[in-house]
Amino acid sequence: MRQLDLVVIVVYLIGIAWIGLRKAGKQKSAKDYFVGEGHMPWWTVSFSVVATETSVLTVISVPGGAYSGQGFGNVELALGYVIGRVVVATVLIPLYKRGGFVSAYQYLGDRFGLKLQGLASVTFVFTRLLAEGVRLFASAIPIKLLLDEFGVHASYRVIIIVLTLITVVYTYLGGIKAVIWTDAIQMGLYLGGAILAVAVLSAHVGGDGYARAWDAGRFTLFDTDFSLAHVLTSPFALPTAIIGGAIFAMASHGSDQLIVQRVLATRTLREGQKAMIASGVFVVIQFAAFSLVGALLWSYNQGRSFSELGLSSSDNLYPEFILNGLPVVVSGLLVAGILGAAMGSLSSALNSMSNSTVADIIHSFFRSTPSEESLLRLARWMTLVWATLMAVFACAFSTSTGNVYLTGLTIAGYTYGALLGAFLLGRLVTRAGEVDSVVAFLVTIGVMTYIVRVVKIDVTTGGTTVSQAIAAQWLVPIGVVITLVVGGVLSLFHPAPAAGGGAPDGAEPGAGPDQLTAAAGRK
Repeated sequence: MRQLDLVVIVVYLIGIAWIGLRKAGKQKSAKDYFVGEGHMPWWTVSFSVVATETSVLTVISVPGGAYSGQGFGNVELALGYVIGRVVVATVLIPLYKRGGFVSAYQYLGDRFGLKLQGLASVTFVFTRLLAEGVRLFASAIPIKLLLDEFGVHASYRVIIIVLTLITVVYTYLGGIKAVIWTDAIQMGLYLGGAILAVAVLSAHVGGDGYARAWDAGRFTLFDTDFSLAHVLTSPFALPTAIIGGAIFAMASHGSDQLIVQRVLATRTLREGQKAMIASGVFVVIQFAAFSLVGALLWSYNQGRSFSELGLSSSDNLYPEFILNGLPVVVSGLLVAGILGAAMGSLSSALNSMSNSTVADIIHSFFRSTPSEESLLRLARWMTLVWATLMAVFACAFSTSTGNVYLTGLTIAGYTYGALLGAFLLGRLVTRAGEVDSVVAFLVTIGVMTYIVRVVKIDVTTGGTTVSQAIAAQWLVPIGVVITLVVGGVLSLFHPAPAAGGGAPDGAEPGAGPDQLTAAAGRK
């Protein structure tokens, strides 16, 4: 009967590529390729934002975490993320939409000059290469386990290559339209799978199962341990989740091209704001659904430990239920949903990295700008280049590399504070100029590298003291403060710059690919 599940998965992989190309249509310009000429419906963009930030390990780890004692802690995190997105929608999205940008970093070019725009873009693409390469390999781990259950024994390298090839087909040809539409479908599939799992589990455990999970703390929402060491190191401590989470979301959704690009594809400023805020609401629903799956699985398995269930880790809990607790075909659909989570984050990363390369790096480091046809051709070629590099990087990992999920999370700690800090420096410190911003940016990355790699805090639990790293949510505000302090102090040593920022001669404010072509023609 497993053959039927395999048929479902194969049909899904072929169908998602076909739908993506069908919805995309023919790309006419680089702006169409990157932001869909700003004609995408806000609700599809909102779904795409959620799918972009949701990896395979999010799908499988949230139920395992709820089962093992985190309760609904991920929902608590999501509440902080909603606050951050509201700030982004209010403060930053108007800058991007009114400037006619196709990249978040074009604002930095207008405000400080092309050097910071290019530096921010280079930082973004290499950070994204590392993070998504780690995420791609991490996605292959549960997928391999699932395929082994189906009798398909594929290596990690084969899984990575196949996922990349299928994803790059519609990303290369369809651009952002294909990415957004397929993301929306993939989100619906894995979230629908979670709702279906809740329905099946509810039928098994009944009201008594809900009551047992509640009494055992599997529905706990807020972590109210306010000890300083706990607040600084635990992502679920209430201040960390709400305050740190809000600032982290401001960086991830306001200064990371991966997310901003989707919002720039909406029709109007108001629709872009709706897409951003709605994505936060959908993330809360998503985390609640997956946490509920974990809580109900605890009742379903009568609270047995992972070792008693024959599982090697919490991440195997949800996949095991999909394979052995659901009917044939239904389990195939949920496995397809897990594949969709992997492909959604990969396609989004490839398109945004290509976007930033063309709109920011080419613009910043080359005086002449290619024609519109050349820009579109270059955009597609860069999609292939980044896909190849990402697959090679992911294949370099092995199961002995360590906790790849935590590795991927800590990568953002190096750069998010500098990126968000640069935007806030431009908005809050009017005296700051290009040199101030570039020095502050580089100093922040250097200091954050030291903090992430070296600084530890001793935490005592149950009489045992262990050294733990600072929670990821606090890395962003620390980086922001460093950027503002360094940039602000440096700005005091020179006269305030003339109004108009650092836009170079011949380049119009908010110049995207089509404006760049026009500027090149005037030279």
